[in-house]
Amino acid sequence: MNWKNQDQSECRSVNPGPQAPTARPGRCALGFLALLTLLALLGLLALAPSTGRAAEAASKGRPPSHRFFVSTTYLTATNPFPDSVSMYELHFGYRLTPKDTIAIKACSWKLFEPMGIPLWDSHLMKESEFYPGKIHEYGVGLSYQRFLWKGLFASIQVVPLVKRYLDQNGKKVDSGFKLYSSYHLGYHWAFLRNRFFLEPQVHINYWPIDTKGPAGFEKKEARWTNNYVLFEPNLFLGVNF
Repeated sequence: MNWKNQDQSECRSVNPGPQAPTARPGRCALGFLALLTLLALLGLLALAPSTGRAAEAASKGRPPSHRFFVSTTYLTATNPFPDSVSMYELHFGYRLTPKDTIAIKACSWKLFEPMGIPLWDSHLMKESEFYPGKIHEYGVGLSYQRFLWKGLFASIQVVPLVKRYLDQNGKKVDSGFKLYSSYHLGYHWAFLRNRFFLEPQVHINYWPIDTKGPAGFEKKEARWTNNYVLFEPNLFLGVNF
């Protein structure tokens, strides 16, 4: 999914002040994560024969050694630190077959600028694009994952989101609805006897339904009419049990 800091340097995050908390990683953080994701994918593909019991079981049709798992994005782990991305995400999943998993996904984030700004656009994280407040979006949905070859997987996640429009004082001024989906391609690497796993991946985010909000928010949205984000890098961490 997904998510919603530069003047003297493109690598320095904008400090939007106490009334505009950050909601997405800075451009340099995204660039570093993209490179890290690519290197991790290439490395894990090279190490495919030894990526753990889950991948081996999938390739040979054997039942996985652990049926349940819990996972989260690396973004959730940054929330205790200053200038966090204000995002929480948790997946509770079940392995239906050696190649198929389903999971319940719960997520919450706070946007201070339009989600449709491309990750490579120079306007990303610019104060000129900030909302007159923020949008708190949260919901519970489902995800499905299919292993294609060893640890290589594709997955889809769909979450109906409640939208709460907050002014600069944090007071709710309106509400709305968004249907949010994401489409992932990544690699599952299990380690420590298949107890833990990492999943570097890239995904496309798409929201076909997104209700309008207050005029001040819609003025910022008007410039960014696309309802998708392409090739966002991500890293998931999980525990099998």
